[in-house]
Amino acid sequence: MEEVKEEVIEDSKEDKYLMAPEICSWADDESETYKIEIQLPGAEKDSIKLKMHDDSFFIKGETDDTIYIGTYSICCPVKPEEAKAVYKQGLLKIEVPFRESEYHSIDVNIE
Repeated sequence: MEEVKEEVIEDSKEDKYLMAPEICSWADDESETYKIEIQLPGAEKDSIKLKMHDDSFFIKGETDDTIYIGTYSICCPVKPEEAKAVYKQGLLKIEVPFRESEYHSIDVNIE
């Protein structure tokens, strides 16, 4: 009978903290573009992965001890192929146009 050995695979990432990044998102004043700002303090630009879909996005960024990761819904369909992203000093700024030319919203009176 052959002895089966379990191989232990060490993963250097298992000692890292998993955290959801802080995110702020909104439609611009003309309701044509969806803007997203994601805080990834300490992450190097090369460690960031951003995947944009027409109704959601995935973000992942790493530092020496933290993995920022999350998947988030977008309020209205966007054009992911036209997304633009800039990363500077721990802040990722994304702009992506809405799929429909008009984003309909209603002002709600607050009492």
